Amino acid sequence: MASPDPKLANRILLGLLIGAVAGVLTLGLGRIFPGALDFMQTVSTHVFDPFGQVFLRMLFFVVIPLVFASLASGVLQLGKIERLGPLSARTFSLFFANMAIAVALGLVMMTLLNPGSQLGVETKDQLMAEFGGAAQRHVATSAAQQGITLASLVDMFMPRNLFGAVTGTSRATLGEVLPLILFALLVGAVGTQLAAERRQRLQETLDTVSELMTGIVHFALRLAPYAVPAMIYSVVVKTGVEIILALGVFVLGCLAVMALHLFGVMSVWLKLFTKRSPTQFFRDIRPVIITAFSTSSSSATMPASIACARDTLKVSPSTSGFVIPLGATMNMSGTALYEGCVVLFVAQVFGVDLGMGQQFTLLILAVLSAVAVAAIPGGSLPLIAGLLATFGVPPEGIGIILGADRILDMARTTVNVGCDLVTTVIVDEKIGGASGGS
Repeated sequence: MASPDPKLANRILLGLLIGAVAGVLTLGLGRIFPGALDFMQTVSTHVFDPFGQVFLRMLFFVVIPLVFASLASGVLQLGKIERLGPLSARTFSLFFANMAIAVALGLVMMTLLNPGSQLGVETKDQLMAEFGGAAQRHVATSAAQQGITLASLVDMFMPRNLFGAVTGTSRATLGEVLPLILFALLVGAVGTQLAAERRQRLQETLDTVSELMTGIVHFALRLAPYAVPAMIYSVVVKTGVEIILALGVFVLGCLAVMALHLFGVMSVWLKLFTKRSPTQFFRDIRPVIITAFSTSSSSATMPASIACARDTLKVSPSTSGFVIPLGATMNMSGTALYEGCVVLFVAQVFGVDLGMGQQFTLLILAVLSAVAVAAIPGGSLPLIAGLLATFGVPPEGIGIILGADRILDMARTTVNVGCDLVTTVIVDEKIGGASGGS
């Protein structure tokens, strides 16, 4: 499959700037010629919005099959985890703890900073009317919920009609992702018990489905440099500059909490679980961090990570060879943090209040879905759309943050890779692998 255009993210960012500037200029012109603003709002509704929807709905197309195939394949690849011994136990427990802490920090930041509050009530109502559509019924249902109970959790994850819940109730809504995640985990777990030949065939089938869905995402991303400016222009001319200010607060908040997790939380982990100096550690891995930030790809950075772990950090080859490749696909703390922040921010923009119980559910789902993210630019967008629909937020709301995704993609990849290396040295010291380093 063809690789994505390496300049694509820059083109999307440029499109965001063009759309935002054009929107602000149109607002300024509208103060002098009100008729011109009315005309451009009409053009936005009947031309730019439908074009943006083509891009968004290509992403929505792949939500259900991509989540299922990616998660089931990920579990299936583990094989019989009990055979991997203490190495796998420590690795996976650190992976989960790392991602859970990252998401929790992100949710706390979004709750305290509340960037969605930058928008006035009228602007929120206008966005809801513009993007909500049939999803408004789900928003009303979400707002009416009294809290999460054990019975409601069972119903959320295990509906009586799995396929009815997953496929959705109408053409205008996405299906439920929670039962799909549980079903995918069960299929992957049971698949590990199959005979080797049948397990391999299942693995190949799931990987093929995942690759096909990834290809559709590639097609959608080709439209992004043109769809993003159209969508952001439409939002600006209809709602004003408030949305741009709110987006700026959101981006700065995400960057701050990502830096806190990588250099703060991971420094604490190094102090608690190893004998290494955090300052020296981050100095040692600086070339890898720069590579991750510039490439925005954990996979592309993997060779540099392995070389740094073995040659500079003196980690045993067996540990680095196990933890780093696995971490490049599963230990996605930056991605999980970002997903949680986006869902909460878009919920705030649309006036959907997510209580503590729902945020805890979001934490778990962000961790699970981050593992299923395809290692491509924009790979998390379909999963974020599914999470938004799960919590009664219009999935079209992801259009608000698309243009700002470039810098945040670079930052979250840096967090992913840095945390992989921290996990590697912790696992190596805890199992005594450092003494056998190369």
